[in-house]
Amino acid sequence: MTNRMTLLEREVYRENQADLLSRYRRVRHETELLADPLSPEDMQLQSMPDASPSKWHLAHTSWFFETFILRSSLPGYRVFDSDYHELFNSYYNSLGTPFSRPHRGMLSRPDLESVFAYRQAVDGAMDELLADHPVGDSLQSLITLGLNHEQQHQELLLTDIKHAFSISPLFPAYSETVQEPEDEDVLAPAAMTWLDVAGGNYAIGSEGDHFFFDNESPAHRQLLQDFQIASRLVTNREFLEFIEDGGYRDPRLWLSDGWALVKSGQREMPLYWQWRDGRWMQFTLGGLQPLIEDEPVCHLNFYEADAFATWAGKRLPTEFEWEVAACQLRQPDQLARANLLEKRQFRPLPAVSGQNQFLGDLWEWTSSAYLPYPGFRASADAVGEYNGKFMCNQKVLRGGSCVTPADHIRMTYRNFFYPHQAWQFTGIRLAGDPV
Repeated sequence: MTNRMTLLEREVYRENQADLLSRYRRVRHETELLADPLSPEDMQLQSMPDASPSKWHLAHTSWFFETFILRSSLPGYRVFDSDYHELFNSYYNSLGTPFSRPHRGMLSRPDLESVFAYRQAVDGAMDELLADHPVGDSLQSLITLGLNHEQQHQELLLTDIKHAFSISPLFPAYSETVQEPEDEDVLAPAAMTWLDVAGGNYAIGSEGDHFFFDNESPAHRQLLQDFQIASRLVTNREFLEFIEDGGYRDPRLWLSDGWALVKSGQREMPLYWQWRDGRWMQFTLGGLQPLIEDEPVCHLNFYEADAFATWAGKRLPTEFEWEVAACQLRQPDQLARANLLEKRQFRPLPAVSGQNQFLGDLWEWTSSAYLPYPGFRASADAVGEYNGKFMCNQKVLRGGSCVTPADHIRMTYRNFFYPHQAWQFTGIRLAGDPV
């Protein structure tokens, strides 16, 4: 901001900073609300190398603001603890050597009290920066990136603690409000219908003044053929038919790497399913509960999703087909009705008539490899490591889930995971070619 700014321009800047500070406080508070049901012992757990302790999520999101914003932008800022620079760096190798990811659960020190003190110190400094100092457009954009980064870790905090709790023979509940619904509370599930989408040369990706991750750009055009897409997600009932028909025993349905996982004994049912006392049970964030057959089937890896689609005589949509269909079939109140984090359901819900589930409930596997869009270039600074370097050997997922914040998701959002991973809230939407 320069001295040549008009009074109106200065007022706009002040309003933008006030709005940004308000959002900063709200997002940071939400993270701590999500951690509130957890004990210090819970927050130390790391159940597998892909997951992280809740305590680490709380610290790393603070590290992001300290490292990328406060160190360079707040006059006189002093780092909270120089040792944290390595301990809570995730994967930014240009900033130094991060602490080993598979061993984050071994970090008993700093203790939880110190981590919350770190968050409080960073929040105080960010309050000072946004309330008392002029913040230009580029820095506001970087802070907005940090807030969206923290929202990603809100999802991970819940998915990671779910995995950790699932290992315990006590099957503890994260939230007692996640209960099996009474029969009278379950609405009649929507039938699966097939929606026709005409081929064409479609605009894909994001551009403009709103926030989007760099991997959603550049916006470009994609040629698509006519296709069909399912009106809702695949349910537990439908996936049970796949299991009972020998889906996990038929190599013809599986991609080679997926069949290798099946043969190794790692996959014979969706993650968190159990057969106990003559019925199917499913571990949820509300503990171990009877499987609800009309709920969308979740916690599947890509290979399971692809095998089911092959068994059903269909396929998974490409990410471009998904985006075009989701945008064309967008409903006026779709975001308000979507089962996202703010609903506090913490599980996918059955689709009801008129609801297409393109937003919320579950991240949807696509058949698309996670690759750069034409013309993509990662930025030359450390933030350039955020997305671009992972564009190899992963698959794109779309749509958000029941643990995705509502103001974090977009139709153009490109999530990505390795094909074998299933601990995220992932599910299936079928696609096909015109009949």
